[in-house]
Amino acid sequence: MKTDLQPQAVLFDLDGTLADTAPDLAEALNRTLEHYGLPTLPFGTIRPVVSHGGIALIRLGFDMQPDAPGFEERRRYLLDVYADGLCRHTTLFPGMAEVLDHLASSTVPWGVVTNKPAWLTDPLMRAMGLDIIAGCIVSGDTCANRKPHPEPILHACSLIGSDPARTWYVGDAGRDMQAGRAAGCITIGARYGYLHPDDPPDAWLADVMIDEPQQLLALMRAPALAP
Repeated sequence: MKTDLQPQAVLFDLDGTLADTAPDLAEALNRTLEHYGLPTLPFGTIRPVVSHGGIALIRLGFDMQPDAPGFEERRRYLLDVYADGLCRHTTLFPGMAEVLDHLASSTVPWGVVTNKPAWLTDPLMRAMGLDIIAGCIVSGDTCANRKPHPEPILHACSLIGSDPARTWYVGDAGRDMQAGRAAGCITIGARYGYLHPDDPPDAWLADVMIDEPQQLLALMRAPALAP
């Protein structure tokens, strides 16, 4: 494990890592369910699925598979509803603003690598006022491949001018850690994120695990990363 390097740059997954987007996505799913005449779901049921995107949300809400008739229609409806209100309740996770301030004061660039498509990522980052301070924003359709492929993270490193081996990638899913490892980054698993029961953190094989964003500050201020 690479424990002797401080970050040259820090890259974040978006949903469930940098920002708490679950309230707005849960509302979009429940409005979609209501539109199709089905009962809504409790927030606690929806939250673990949010990091896995619109396909996973429609699977959850409608108990449908992607090849089922009407699946794509429902997914598009969900995304359109979400796009109309994608930052009504979304905020940075507690402590994340302090992390970004520390990175800025330390002149350590940071960026976002997400599987969310750019037509949703870009307006969300603008609405949160993060687009002008992020060193790079790599969305799910920026590159030919999405996470867990390493290409988006390697592209972000190129944009931000960092050596992957000196870059931290922070995420809340196994695919995030898989992509970060394949890119040669130091991987940091966010246990405060949207943990899916089929994707337990113990299976992520992250270099370091954190339970809140503030722990990133302790890692950055330490002389070396601690396991």
